Amino acid sequence: MASTTEGTEEHTAAPASRRPPARRRGMGRIAMAVSVFGELLITAGLVLGLFVVYSLWWTNVVADRAADKQADKVRDIWAQQDEDSGRPAEYDAKNGIGFLHVPAMTKGEILVEKGTTSKILNDGVAGYYTDPVKAALPTSGKKGNFSLAAHRDGHGAKFHNIHKLEKGDPIVFETKDKWYVYKVYAVLPETSKYNVKVLSAVPKESGKTKAGRYITLTTCTPVYTSRYRYVVWGELERVEKVDEERTLPEELR
Repeated sequence: MASTTEGTEEHTAAPASRRPPARRRGMGRIAMAVSVFGELLITAGLVLGLFVVYSLWWTNVVADRAADKQADKVRDIWAQQDEDSGRPAEYDAKNGIGFLHVPAMTKGEILVEKGTTSKILNDGVAGYYTDPVKAALPTSGKKGNFSLAAHRDGHGAKFHNIHKLEKGDPIVFETKDKWYVYKVYAVLPETSKYNVKVLSAVPKESGKTKAGRYITLTTCTPVYTSRYRYVVWGELERVEKVDEERTLPEELR
């Protein structure tokens, strides 16, 4: 009888010994929660990474394609107008008024169009200001400030290396019939994005006090933000007529 009782006690006690302690069950729940949270962080990191790739790479690809297509259209129009002796294309704001060449900043040419809205600049071009201060187009032959803007990152990032520009560096604006050669004379690394005085006909913050023929490049700073504005000023040195071979000015050779 004793052996039967002992066997019964062993049989009923075994399931209790296999139950995990309450502390262990609690730790299991915490580990599961940490695991789920970790997976969420990984997913969020992947989504953020994809967004960065989209913002800083894919938008550049799309914008460059759009800009190249529009640039080809402008040059085709110029060629056609040479044949037809038509109206100068530099005044056709819809198609683009010309090309900016800035060797110290970029190896490629930058198409310039009318306006500085995101819709325009997102196509990988530079735009000249129409508001709040209207830019003076060099083709007018009048004194004033040819003020321009472009993205510094994403959407073509045409002004990404604006910080490489120094005093004396050339900025050349190409139209159908003329080369406008400017030289950098002042740089403002940081100013408020609400500072519209930098676009004035006489940009006094650049050190100028008299009317002249100026060019102003503006973009966001620091890189990958839009908190402030980076500004570069240049002054027109000379104008060259475009020959039949479209020979580049010496600054671009």
